[in-house]
Amino acid sequence: MSLPAPWRDLNTRFFSAVVMMIAGLFVLWAGGMIFAAAVWIIGGAMVWELSRMLGGSAWAPGMGVIAGLALAVAWVLPLWLALPGLVLVAVFGAWQLSQRRVLFGAYATGVLLACHTAALLRTDAGLAWILWVICVVVAVDVAGYFAGRAIGGPKFWPAISPKKTWSGTVAGWFAGAVMGLGFGLYLGVGTELMILSALVAVTGQAGDIWESWIKRRVGVKDSSDLIPGHGGVLDRFDAMLGAMLLVGALWIFRILPGIL
Repeated sequence: MSLPAPWRDLNTRFFSAVVMMIAGLFVLWAGGMIFAAAVWIIGGAMVWELSRMLGGSAWAPGMGVIAGLALAVAWVLPLWLALPGLVLVAVFGAWQLSQRRVLFGAYATGVLLACHTAALLRTDAGLAWILWVICVVVAVDVAGYFAGRAIGGPKFWPAISPKKTWSGTVAGWFAGAVMGLGFGLYLGVGTELMILSALVAVTGQAGDIWESWIKRRVGVKDSSDLIPGHGGVLDRFDAMLGAMLLVGALWIFRILPGIL
């Protein structure tokens, strides 16, 4: 007996999810070079996908490799050299395209800076802080999904993301704040992390919407088919990119409580 059409890829999706979860837990626990290398590979894959979507298929593999190598080099450089270097890599990639150069440059810059933040956060701040960002993003996604299904109501931005509702969006903010409160108490920084977590939730949702807008603009459903049953790497980490960009900015300006 075959499964209905909408569920035929369920086994593939489930297997891929289990593999990603096991691999993710391992690299998070391992930290150090193992985690950083995983981030470099993910970052390179995302830049590769972005290049393909925006019309640079011929150059995409090379740009993906360059992006991954740039992240590796940035990891051993001081911040004042690493950040401009990553921006220059994004600009170089944009120059290779014949169209949508500004869009590529802006999004690739976001990808590289977010990945660099993730690698440094795990190495310099510790496991708890990277888990905080991950848990906030996951809580926002889960709360948004269930609230949107249960409550429904007006769509948030139907032209870009037709499944998202205002109820799910607001539920995500509250879920992020609650997760932040829990981590704030665990990390000994009190309730300060609660408001920041709500802001991280907002930027995570913005990251999701930005990628959805790009896909609609270029007419693709998924950023690639790298992950069986789940689409591309960008499809899985778009919200994390938005969250990490804000966390990186807060960290640079020493607004994150408990981290110097």
